[in-house]
Amino acid sequence: MEHRAYHRSGTGEPVTHVGVIFTFCSLCVCDRSYSGDDSGRYGGPAYRSGRGLVGAGRTVDAMAAADARAVVESRDAETGDDRLRSGPEPADEAYGDDGDGGGDLFRTIGRQVRLLRERAGWTQRELGERLGYGEDLISSLERGRRTPQPEFLRAADGVLGAGGLLRAAEEDVVRAKARARVRHPAWFRDYARLERQAVELCYYSNHTIPGLLQTEEHARALYIMRKPLLDEETIEQRVAARLARQEILTTWPVPMVSCVIEEAVLRRPIGDWATHAGQLEALLRLGALRSMELQVMPTDRREHAGMGGPFILLTPKGKAQVAYLEVQNSSQLITDAEEVRILAARYGSIRSQALTPRESLALIESLQGER
Repeated sequence: MEHRAYHRSGTGEPVTHVGVIFTFCSLCVCDRSYSGDDSGRYGGPAYRSGRGLVGAGRTVDAMAAADARAVVESRDAETGDDRLRSGPEPADEAYGDDGDGGGDLFRTIGRQVRLLRERAGWTQRELGERLGYGEDLISSLERGRRTPQPEFLRAADGVLGAGGLLRAAEEDVVRAKARARVRHPAWFRDYARLERQAVELCYYSNHTIPGLLQTEEHARALYIMRKPLLDEETIEQRVAARLARQEILTTWPVPMVSCVIEEAVLRRPIGDWATHAGQLEALLRLGALRSMELQVMPTDRREHAGMGGPFILLTPKGKAQVAYLEVQNSSQLITDAEEVRILAARYGSIRSQALTPRESLALIESLQGER
């Protein structure tokens, strides 16, 4: 069963997929801030499911092969990036669990508050009066539907005589809130969910360094040069979001990652030479990881299997491998077994034509002193 997501141009014609390809075994993702490339999204989006053309922002039903949905939502040129929710979070804001474990944490804390309250023999209103909170908020917190603020945990710990039990959760709550602020565009969320489950990721990149391998300075430089221009707050939010996604590189068990990057990408000094040098150094560190195989495709190759453009192969734990294409106005999540097989075979050819991992690291090292 196959579901695809298409963005269409202003003429209504499908936009051809072209551009960068990254190959990783579970460490990267095609990123315009998600995948890795920095192309934007223009024009009016739409996707086609088995039931016909549907407007952007709607959701396709579950994909059988990948247990995922292809969701497409296009806004401006910059919507292809990781996004943080902007503005301060209200003290009683509801928490939306995007699969990062925060919802479970808050529900656990809520149950602890309820048990401690009941042990004290108080109603929710009585506890609220002692803490300066409303009864409705106490009820929502106990059900895990509201984010427990650090000041609430400190106050409740003392009033309820928890002996440090609630205060001990402060650090975990702060981390969970930080993760919760990361909001992927709707069209990208299903891929991001699959990425978190991945045991292997394979990228081919012909235009930019994959987002999961970018340094903070390199990512910031890409956002600063983005057109239409982004304001300073948005730039910092998106840089933070991109860096947050890189936790997959250090969270055990780490996925196996294979990445093929074009030599031309490594010679382009995005930002400035200092930023470029820092990015090359980061690639050398990442390329030395046991979980990472980083390869460079030389520009002098007379035969090249990747001329069709960029793509990602992703294998979620216990599920069939899927492919993801993303460039300019178009994104596509492929679950059809035959199409995925063709792309996997093509990636094998790309890897065979590229330099070996050892040769690739030697080339990157030699580029450090060039200008």
